Order: sequence, then structure tokens, then C-alpha cells
Amino acid sequence: MPIISGAEPFLFSGGKTGILLVHGFTGSPAELRPLGEYLNKQGYTVLAPRLTGHGSSILEMIQTSWPHWYGSVEDAYHILNHLCDRIIIIGFSLGAILSLKLSIFHKVSKIVALSAPIYIADKRIKIMPFIKAFQGFVPKATKKPSETSEDMAKYLIGYDQVPVPCSISVLELIDDVKVLLPKVTAPILIIQAKGEHTVKPESAEFIYNNVSSADKHLHWLEESGHVITLDVEKDHVFELIGDFLAKE
Repeated sequence: MPIISGAEPFLFSGGKTGILLVHGFTGSPAELRPLGEYLNKQGYTVLAPRLTGHGSSILEMIQTSWPHWYGSVEDAYHILNHLCDRIIIIGFSLGAILSLKLSIFHKVSKIVALSAPIYIADKRIKIMPFIKAFQGFVPKATKKPSETSEDMAKYLIGYDQVPVPCSISVLELIDDVKVLLPKVTAPILIIQAKGEHTVKPESAEFIYNNVSSADKHLHWLEESGHVITLDVEKDHVFELIGDFLAKE
């Protein structure tokens, strides 16, 4: 299937520290492009892959599940590993869960988890197995009013519906990673908005309390919605990440 214009993966050449950016569920690398540009200006090499089934056609995505998405991240890791001496992984939403999993099985220097879902706010999630029997797609939950920045319109490139089987697969991945969290040992920065519509804020606390990282930080945002890389506090998010990555 052809890739939606703007949803392409991207690679920004820089120094010998590589940053792997992993986008969210039904989204595309575009939602991380401003962050990638910011980090590249700091001297990092930045690679943002497109998860299988994303940024093309929702009919393609419905045929995928979490092992396909994880495979996309793993492939990108190996590419970046040939270009750089060390790798930092930054994931948004589903991408954060995939990043946590990758950090357990591959060497990463640091992890940044943005809006990582352990508990999902959408009440429909509990009945997805029943919905699956009657329909393949459901509309996305309505965005909160804060998600109205210019960057939202420019970079929020993805699907306006959710493939039900894929939602079920996300839950399976979350259950898998929840058990594995104590094996996460790399330094980690967790950033979560308190009032967003997709992920329950206690998700961030669960991750913080269950990883084994000696160096771990949790920062809360007061004004943002789910897509914190594009929302009204994005500059603050970028600064937090930049400061965390710069510390030895």
C-alpha cells in the first residue's frame, strides 16, 4: 500500500549517539518529527521507523499485530546500531511500550517513555473482544480541546478509526510488558499529562514504581492532551528530554 504523504520514516544524520523514535498506535513518524529535528540539532543521529501497517491504509493495519510492530522497532534498532556507538530509545504511547520491551532484550543507554499506556481511559477497551464479532473498526476517541496547536494539524498524520483486532493486540502487548518491567534497568524518563483522554495517568506511576532502573524520573504535564510531542507544552517536553539525555 502507498504511504500517506508525510507519514514516511525519517533519518537525520548526526553524531555517534543514535536516537530511535517510536510513534504511537494508528499514528506515524510525523508525530515525532519536531522532536526528531530538535534532537538532531543537539547533535544526535535520529531514526524514526514506520510501524508495520501504519501510515498507509487501515485495511493494511487490521492485518497486523504487536509482533509486527515490535519487529519494525527491532529492525530499526539494528540499522541504527550499525551507524552509532550507543542508542537511546524514545517512544510515544504504544511506541513507549514497544521501547520498554526493546530495552530488555537489546542494549540501550537511556529510555524516554511519553504517554505510555498501562491503563487505557477509553471505556470501550474492555468490550473490544465482543465488538470484534460485529465490526472491524471503531471511531477514535474525541481529542481534548488542548490538542489544537498548529503542529497538531501539520504532523498528526494517521487514521481516524481504530482496528478492533489491533486494539486487542495492544492489550496483549501491555500485559506482556507489565510482567517484564522489573527487567528494565536503563536510566528512564517518564512524561505524562495529567488530564489526557487516552491513557490514565496512573500508567506513568505504575511504570515508575515497577522498573528496576536506579536512575528514573517522572514528570507531569498540566495542560497537554495525549500527543505531548505536538501539544501546547511540547517545548517543555523537548527541554526535559534534552536535559535528561545530556546528563551522564
